[in-house]
Amino acid sequence: MEDSSSKQMPENLDDPPNSRLFVVTSRSITEDELRESFSKFGEVQGVWLVKDKQTKEPKGVSYVKFAKSSQACLAMEEMHGKVLQEGTKPIKVFIAQSRGSARHRDVEDEELTRIFIMIPKTFTEEDLKNTFREYGDIEYCILIRNKVTGESKGLGYVRYYKPSQAALAIENCDKSYRAILAEPRSKNNSSEDYSAGGARGGDYSSSDSMNQYPIITPDQGNYSMMDYRQSEFTRSLMVSTRAALTQEQIFALFDLIPGMEYCELHRDSYGMSKGHALIRYNNLGSAVYAKEKLNGFEYPPGNRIQVAFYEDGESPAGRMASQFVTAQILSSVWNGANSSMIKPAGFSSVSQMSRIQTDVTLPPLKKLAPSDSKAKERLFVVFNPSPLPLDVLEDVFCRFGSLIEVHLVPGRKVGYMKYADKQCADEAMAVLHGRIVNGVKMKVMLADPPREESHKRPRTY
Repeated sequence: MEDSSSKQMPENLDDPPNSRLFVVTSRSITEDELRESFSKFGEVQGVWLVKDKQTKEPKGVSYVKFAKSSQACLAMEEMHGKVLQEGTKPIKVFIAQSRGSARHRDVEDEELTRIFIMIPKTFTEEDLKNTFREYGDIEYCILIRNKVTGESKGLGYVRYYKPSQAALAIENCDKSYRAILAEPRSKNNSSEDYSAGGARGGDYSSSDSMNQYPIITPDQGNYSMMDYRQSEFTRSLMVSTRAALTQEQIFALFDLIPGMEYCELHRDSYGMSKGHALIRYNNLGSAVYAKEKLNGFEYPPGNRIQVAFYEDGESPAGRMASQFVTAQILSSVWNGANSSMIKPAGFSSVSQMSRIQTDVTLPPLKKLAPSDSKAKERLFVVFNPSPLPLDVLEDVFCRFGSLIEVHLVPGRKVGYMKYADKQCADEAMAVLHGRIVNGVKMKVMLADPPREESHKRPRTY
């Protein structure tokens, strides 16, 4: 059984939401030390050390309650991984589990960085960004539009890079925006009643709130492309990908072909990619060329994208004319002799893309350390959505020097990188943590040292 310190908890621990921290520390850390360390981020309303009910000794976990969510989020961002006492392990800081969430939330939790707002229907995405950029750097803004007319519904999402930035926006923006965290549709947001506004509650829960066009979800057991009326040629394409490509990556790939006028990555209620994107060109020729050249193309290497025509509402007469023109274009594409007539300048660069696609500048390649080198540091890496191939990981992590080997844990989305030099490992962690390589996001951390237990086999990775 557990017991907290003798001080009484506030009646409502979740007021305001996400204002209470769960802290994992050394058992020797005192309440006063915690209060002193965290008070520089804002008003601390309470600190509670969880103690063993029998011995009354601290169990090494605590709660810190702030007056504001932004203060708690900033404290989590700044204090996670810090050492409070010399000779103790770095502390771990999370947003504490509340009645509305089933788990503690860490600094990488994307639910804490996206807000849902009510805006004037005349707002553009640029207006939205200009209005909310004062609270922090914005990753993206999305206007929710009517899927038939394309007009704004007066609703939108703003995604920040840090939880504290999103919390600041909610606390300080004009109340007419009625900003809240964009929680998943399955969550119960009963603490705020937006149904009185009519559109707010209904649109947020609607299945098309993040999708301006209907999507046919592929069968998870068979990843082959669904039939998006492939017998009819249109100016619109549906792209399907396994890797977590960003909108910028998809845009850059399909913009190599002149005439692209629209690119939208479909996202779920978390703001994460659903693996589908809608592309529209201003002419049929470009759409046909893109479909023929990019369907089955590996981008990034190892991820084969699927491209199919998508119904875009053309009239039957227009569709017949389009198919006639398409037949002529396809003959040029398939025969290859005259393909240079429609081949956009610079398109050859698609096939020459680097095997490593990442959002960070990497150092040049370096040789691996000898396999019998003594490991001075190990890195623990978590992959989302799936692990990268071993050769790609070696290519990326060897660039910091002294890499001995890469080990992937079978059946899990984690791996270990073994280094012969601690400084090289630290540099790799600093550069690669939170970065995306070939569509895979990586969390790079120091691995726990092997436990010194003689009855266990020595660690081999």
